[in-house]
Amino acid sequence: MTQINVLVVDDITNTREDVKRLLYFEEDITVIGEAGDGEEAVALANSLKPDVILMDINMPNMDGIQATEIITNQCPQAAIIIVSIQGENEYLRRAMAAGAREYLVKPFSSNELADTIRRVNESTKKRLSLMGLQSLASPRIKIQKGKIITLFCSKGGVGKTTMACNLAIGLAQSTKKKVALVDLDLQGGDISVMLNINAKGTIADLAQESDAMDMGLIDSYLVPHLSGAKILPAPLSPEQAELINLERVEELLHILQENFDYIVIDTSPLFNDINLAALDAANQILILVTQDLPCVKHVKTNLDILATLGHSDKVKLIVNCAGIESGIKITDLEKSFNTAAFAVIPWDDNVVRSAINKGLPAVMSQANSKVGQSLLDLTAKLAGSPPNSDEKNTEEIPRRSIIGRLFSF
Repeated sequence: MTQINVLVVDDITNTREDVKRLLYFEEDITVIGEAGDGEEAVALANSLKPDVILMDINMPNMDGIQATEIITNQCPQAAIIIVSIQGENEYLRRAMAAGAREYLVKPFSSNELADTIRRVNESTKKRLSLMGLQSLASPRIKIQKGKIITLFCSKGGVGKTTMACNLAIGLAQSTKKKVALVDLDLQGGDISVMLNINAKGTIADLAQESDAMDMGLIDSYLVPHLSGAKILPAPLSPEQAELINLERVEELLHILQENFDYIVIDTSPLFNDINLAALDAANQILILVTQDLPCVKHVKTNLDILATLGHSDKVKLIVNCAGIESGIKITDLEKSFNTAAFAVIPWDDNVVRSAINKGLPAVMSQANSKVGQSLLDLTAKLAGSPPNSDEKNTEEIPRRSIIGRLFSF
């Protein structure tokens, strides 16, 4: 039995509840979300990818007709059924012109509603198939992929791992979406320690699996965290890093991106092939800088290399551990890098050290502290940022060495 996922859109809560009750006993129909106005409907249609949308007309902010037109353009795989007390021909004409597939006039029975949903869903699937849009490989429908956020700096000790843990946990708690945290610091990753998790298997064990990699296999190695995030730990010993090859990492990131809303990646302080894969795949690259000259030197080099690799548009500069005595001024850092800081995270040794030793990130254990609040603010900015176009990520990148890529050999 093929499951039909439905989004219910109506500004009246009782009406949405009535619709859910009418569909409660339909085994093949599941209500996966509900919206109170057109703007919320557009956002949920893009994130939930429903098969069918039940859309009211008269709603505040954005009415159902306008929302239908936008959703039809952005999510052509979703079939929209207009549901309204208005039965006039003018409403019907406007609804169909906007892209609706059917029009139901209230009140209606549960059988009438369920039959209409099934009929519209089936006709839409056939129409898309005939147009060649049903295939995931079709360029006409861009399947929304998860956003990859890669943290990097070629200087160690800048707080990448602490920030990666806080961002992943913060995203899981604030968005209630699927979040994966991947430790790609293969020789010295500490995420499992930072989050106080006992990993039975690591990315090294996953990479050595003889079975074809799929989400089922990956999920067996992901460690669930109480925040809702899932963690893929680094190898337990440095020599196991040699067991992990580039192709396996690229395959892993591709599958995670298809199954999670956010993937946060911690990296080692090196420009190696695996880190380059994480940077290539990223929608956002967070470059961490602290207020000292050695770090400034590294970050300037990092930014130049990333610009050479064509990643400047994805880079966000994060000033970490801000406020340390005698540190370089943030304004001077911004002038040096010719870019504004995307976020400034203050330093508080007591908060950070306590969070690390407890195995609970500051966004959980001390969310009201300045550090915790700054990290939550950064999380909100990243969640609200539209993903950069990943068109170039889908292109075949020639296999070249790092030196070759930097200098076009």
